[in-house]
Formats: sequence, C-alpha cells, structure tokens
Amino acid sequence: MSLHDAISAYHDLLSDSCAADSQAELEAQQHRRGLYFGTRPLTTVLRPRFLTPEQYRFMARRVNVLLRAFQTAYEAALTDPPFRAQFGLVEWEEELLRASPGYRAPSPIGRFDTFYLADDNAFSLIEYNAETPAAQAYNDVLTDVFYGLPIMRAFQEHYDVRPLPARHGVYHILCDAYKQFSGTREKPRVAILDWREVPTYSEFVLFSDYLKSQGLEVIIADPREVEYRNGQLVAGDFTITLVYKRVLLSELVDRMGLDSPVLRAVRDNAVCMVNPVRCKLLHKKASLAVLSDERNAHLFTGDERAAIAAHIPWTRRLEERRTLYHDGDVDLIPHVLAHRERFVLKANDEYGGKGITLGWETESGDWERAVLAALVEPHVIQERVPVPSEPFPSLVNGAVVLADRMLDTDPFIYNGRYVDGCLTRLSTAALLNVTAGGGSTVPTFVVEPR
Repeated sequence: MSLHDAISAYHDLLSDSCAADSQAELEAQQHRRGLYFGTRPLTTVLRPRFLTPEQYRFMARRVNVLLRAFQTAYEAALTDPPFRAQFGLVEWEEELLRASPGYRAPSPIGRFDTFYLADDNAFSLIEYNAETPAAQAYNDVLTDVFYGLPIMRAFQEHYDVRPLPARHGVYHILCDAYKQFSGTREKPRVAILDWREVPTYSEFVLFSDYLKSQGLEVIIADPREVEYRNGQLVAGDFTITLVYKRVLLSELVDRMGLDSPVLRAVRDNAVCMVNPVRCKLLHKKASLAVLSDERNAHLFTGDERAAIAAHIPWTRRLEERRTLYHDGDVDLIPHVLAHRERFVLKANDEYGGKGITLGWETESGDWERAVLAALVEPHVIQERVPVPSEPFPSLVNGAVVLADRMLDTDPFIYNGRYVDGCLTRLSTAALLNVTAGGGSTVPTFVVEPR
C-alpha cells in the first residue's frame, strides 16, 4: 500500500466540524489523563504517525543487526581499556563500571533515535538512548486517546489501524532483570527514581498505575528521599528491591556524589537497578563513532558492517587525527572547520538537545570557536543527514490547517536484542526534542487498507 494514500485519506475525512470535535476530545483527554510535559500538552496535532507493516518490519530487522554490533563493541570495551577509551568515559564512570548489574543486558530498556525516509525506505541512527529512554507510557496512553477521537472512528472504516504498545516491555524487563539479579521468582518492589520537579513526572504516575495493575508494589521516589540502612534501600517504610532509574547518572553524581544511598546500595548488590551503570558505555554519543570508525571495522561481521554503513552517519570523536571521510583521507579538525554545513557537533554525554551545535545554522566564526572549545571535553562530530517531514493537521481558528512537520522515528528496544513499539516526535525546528522545547509527540500506528 501507499503510505501517502493513507495519509491523504485521513486528511480528506477531517472536515472542520470533525476536527473541532476531535480537538475538543483530544484536549479533554490529555487534561484528564495527565498527558503533559511540564505544563505543555504532549500532542498539538490531529493525526497520529502512520507506518505500513512492511516499513515497521524493515526497521525492526535492520535495528536487530545494529544491536549485534553494539553488543560486540560493549563486550570488547569491558575487557580492553585502550579500546574502551574511545567511548570517553569520565573517571567516576570508570569506577562505577566495576559494579556488576547482576543481569546480562547492558541496556535492558533502550531507544534508537532515527530519521526514517519513508519514500526511500531508509533510516539514519543519530543517537542511541541507552540510559533513560522515556515515553513508553506516554505513547500507550496517547494511543488510547487517539483511538477514541471522532476522526479515527471515520478512518477505521477504511483502514485497519494497529497500535505499537511499549510499556508492557518495560514491565517484562523489570521482572526479568530482577529474576536474574535475585535468583528468585519473587516480584520486585519498585521505586521509579527521579527528581520530583522534572517535567516528565506525569509519566511516572502513568507507569506507577500500570505496574501496579500488573501486580507490582510501586512508589515514585526522589533520590534525596531514600536511605540505605541495614543493607536495604528504603523510602520511608517502603523497602526497595528494584530501582527503575529515570534519573540521569551524571545528575545523580553531580548532586549527591558517588556515596549517595542509591549508588552505595548498587555497589553492594543490595538493590537491582535498571538501567545499570554499564549502560553509559552505549549511551555515550561516542558509541556511534566507535561503530563508524574505520579503526574498528575488523570487530564486526560483514552484515554488521553493511548495516553500519547504511544506517549510522559518519561519526568521529572530535580529536586531532587523520581519518577516512567517505573515500578520502582527511585531517579531521581542519576538514570539520572548512565544511561546517555538513556537520553537527555533539557533547558526548548530554540529553534533551543540550550540547548540540548545528553547523549549517551557525556562523563561521562561532562554529570555529565551538569546535576548538569542544576539544577540551569529549565531543563527537557527525555528518548531517536528511530530516524527513510530513503534513500534519491542526485546528486553527476553527479550520483545519495542514503544515509540514519534521519528524523522527524512535523504536523502543528491549534487552539490547529486539524492537517492540515506536516513539514519534514532531517539530518545526531542526532539533527534534520535546525536552528542548522543540516539538510534540504523537502515537505511532501500523495501517493498511481494509
């Protein structure tokens, strides 16, 4: 089927009156269900993201090949300190790396952030969120909301519309990790851990409600509120056996140090934590540079090298060196300075769109200063890739308005082995990130004609 046909059919059904009814329901449901990022509603448009079954299967298969390459790099890094240096870990991360998580996967809950070009059936992986991937619960509840809109009722007369749920994957991962960690079949007592003031707090509530519905005991806890005493991690009178870690490790260490109750309990194997400290290896932006760099090609199989070439943009640690750029040998820093319109500069360990400089949106002098300053702390330089866009409808002054929105395609990954579910973010700016204030989220559906 043609994805364009499905999108056009949806838009044709969205009359002004249908849009007004759908918008009213969308606003009411987001308010009722707490679907807000801070004070902003998650969704501002009236169409979800559509993929064909073939597109979703293609992405899942190709992601699986890339995951094998990441696992190879991870295993090599654990045993080879000079190789591990390519990832740019800081001193405290190296120290915490010695703490075994008690289960196999380095990143049990992950997400690939990609730009997927539907017309070409091709995608580029721009970041691997291997530490605190969010939005599974937001995605699932938004899916329910969109199913209830008047426009979806009309569209489903013509198209089969299937969801891509994701929060069940988080539930299974938490239980599986705890089973490996504890060696028992007991269910974990879960603390969803992050600062109480973060704008994603509403998703913690959604996750808490869902995990409780699956039979788990759950609290939402601030790291400043927990204690480690008598060999147990506790929050008030609640004994925690598993930390569902949504707080960033860098923030936890910056604010509370390596001797925080959470990290002491983790190092003593008194509590299971998902994701573990070792996820930092793959979460670093430099992990893409490790896979992309010609120095490491011998580590990967032919299939993995082909997938890396097809789906990972040219990426390098920013440093004084010579390297291959496509078919030629270049002096890295002078080459990057001379061709800013081709590159994006990224801090090795930032999130939410922070620490990113887009060369094509930066004046020459500012670009040179940014590149030279980035030599002090670990950064990566990545080649610019095409950013896809699609028309999405909004209700403006009582009428339907179609406007192109840039969008990314972010499959959720479990146990570092398979894809289950997908996040889509929209933006009118080149930096597609809700945290950075650049966009919104819509649920993703697989569609095909009835």
